[in-house]
Amino acid sequence: MNRIKLYISIFFIGTFSISAFSQIPEFDKLEMLYSQQHYKLVYRKANNLLDVPDYDFSMLPIYYKSISLFQLCQNERYLSKHPSALLEAKKLFTEVKKSGDGKKIFQAHENEIAFLKNDLLAWSEELRRSENKETFDQLQLIMKDLFDFVPNIDNQGQVKEVANKTYKATGVIRNDLANYAMTFIGTPYLWAGTDPKGFDCSGFTGYVLKEFKVNTQRRAVDMQKECIEVKQKNAQKGDLVFFDNGSGISHVGMIISEKDQPLVMIHSSSSKGVIITELDKSEYWLNRIHSFGTYIK
Repeated sequence: MNRIKLYISIFFIGTFSISAFSQIPEFDKLEMLYSQQHYKLVYRKANNLLDVPDYDFSMLPIYYKSISLFQLCQNERYLSKHPSALLEAKKLFTEVKKSGDGKKIFQAHENEIAFLKNDLLAWSEELRRSENKETFDQLQLIMKDLFDFVPNIDNQGQVKEVANKTYKATGVIRNDLANYAMTFIGTPYLWAGTDPKGFDCSGFTGYVLKEFKVNTQRRAVDMQKECIEVKQKNAQKGDLVFFDNGSGISHVGMIISEKDQPLVMIHSSSSKGVIITELDKSEYWLNRIHSFGTYIK
């Protein structure tokens, strides 16, 4: 009788292990909340699950505790209150990576990790620009040690590059802005870059606008505060689109599509430099849109 109970127990443990990525409601909840950028809630719930022995068969709570903590660290106020959080996130991520289930978890959550890598690259750019050398150096080591195996988001099929083509004009200035911006397709990405030798995201949009006698703030977050807000349905050529990774404005691009048409932007991507992206075909960028703005009156 005891032997039968043992076999039954082994069967159920094996079943739980196989289905751990999709059959446990608590794990599904973590994934859903993380996709909605509720990072504090994910961190708290994942931490609570680690105190429940019933979930010891899976590394997913540790995984979600780690990636939510990486996201929280990008908030300057949070990091100042929790100075060891970045190293804790690294430790947890390393624990998952070295575990027997690590490969399965990373394969099942490939896009999630690729999105996180892209967010950390954007944060790294902000750290360098703000001359926060200590955190910047710390993050560089983490990226090298933990995320080298993660493909860039532009290679995930999430961001589609579009051939250089002409979009129908909506006013001379807007059309000229879009056409001028597209002459820089292929220009490499460069941290703090502000000229054709290499651009970062705000360096690119600022350079294009300056050619048309429009002077802008240097950082994307300041551009967003300075320009005139535009509703998404009214966005058109020459307008800017701002993105938030959950910790504030982290990226900016320029719209090159017509009003009432599917949104298309040109931007300086940290992985491929200046490219064109169809927003409605990019899960990563679409989910991170913060707002739209314009300098064109």
